[in-house]
Amino acid sequence: MKILILGASGFIGSDILRRLHNDGHVVTGLARNTVTARRKFPLANWIDGDLARMKGADSWTELVADHEVIVNCAGALQDGLADNLSATQLDAMLALYEACILARGRLIVQISAQTSGTAANLPFLATKRGADEALAASGLPHVIFRPALVIGRNAHGGTALIRALAGLPRVVPLAHAESPVRVVSVNDVASAVSRAVSGHIAPGSDLHLAADETVTLRDLVALHRQWLGLPPAKFLSLSPAIARPVSMLADLAGYLGWRSPLRSTAMAVMSEGVSTQAQTNTLSVATAAETLARHPSAVQDLWFARLYLLKPIVILCLSLFWLLSGLVPLANLEGAASHFLTLLPPSAATALTLATCVLDIGLGVAVLIKRFSRRAMQGMLLLTAFYLLGATVLEPSLWLDPLGPLVKVLPSMVLTLTALATLEER
Repeated sequence: MKILILGASGFIGSDILRRLHNDGHVVTGLARNTVTARRKFPLANWIDGDLARMKGADSWTELVADHEVIVNCAGALQDGLADNLSATQLDAMLALYEACILARGRLIVQISAQTSGTAANLPFLATKRGADEALAASGLPHVIFRPALVIGRNAHGGTALIRALAGLPRVVPLAHAESPVRVVSVNDVASAVSRAVSGHIAPGSDLHLAADETVTLRDLVALHRQWLGLPPAKFLSLSPAIARPVSMLADLAGYLGWRSPLRSTAMAVMSEGVSTQAQTNTLSVATAAETLARHPSAVQDLWFARLYLLKPIVILCLSLFWLLSGLVPLANLEGAASHFLTLLPPSAATALTLATCVLDIGLGVAVLIKRFSRRAMQGMLLLTAFYLLGATVLEPSLWLDPLGPLVKVLPSMVLTLTALATLEER
């Protein structure tokens, strides 16, 4: 069959894509940026598409006509610079259903979530629930899956945070440590989708996917720590009030385009745990221990765990470094401009000093915005090289200065290279 997968480059979507391809289907992935996806998954056809802009049935007409099954793995946790929950998770889906009805039906397999509970009115769950209800009422053949916390060989979002917490040295601070958690392997989610596509799960089914066991969040982090090969650690239970400022900062980062798993939506969901309704699974689902045992960790997993929480700190340090390097000279503009007087008249020296200050401040702000962060870091490296070259020509003695003003710039370049190396989110 010809199958269209929405969100095919994501954590869950990429596993489903591989499984359906191995089943012999012709698979097409829809993603906002397919450049990297084409390199990583050449087995599929790829189409660029932003669900937030596909809010009319005409946006889907050709795609629906060319495919027999649509698998929806797309989703976002919270509104921000990079995500619009209402447009992506509800409006685009309503348009898709309309196009499928006009095409006289297509099977839709929906990866949803447990949308009831105290966090049910959060936009993440409310938009998911609205799309599910509209699909159930549409008359289209469909299967809805509601996986618990999805874990696997790779990690993204909440599972990445669990690995990062597991990699902390000696003491692991943890909010909602006793919250109940149920998990499902990403491979088992892909198997469920495969069964739905092949007709082994009846259309109209609405199924929860989770292992039989329920563990606490503390237990799950400890299990990942063991998987990483690290000794047991002491857990420090944090009050939700203490964790709240962290969520506020993560929400702010979200508005700048960074998809942090520490945002308030994730914390609200975790406050009551990640569970499911009564067992309605259609296949055997592996436990967390079984899932991890199938994929022994390697050194790159330990590196990832240790670098994950350092990444936002590195980017914030870069921003502060460049902001301060641009703001401090403004307090003594004449003194800062004096370094250029050997080559330039006073007015030109002052103008050049102001220009470098503006550039520094601009880069310090731009690196905080996800969309511009890569170019900002590249600009930092280029501008730093220019500064070092200029300082070497104008005042070579600064290399031997006891305070090392030029020598200390070199670690900032290494920090920038480190940030560039860890910039990708998936």
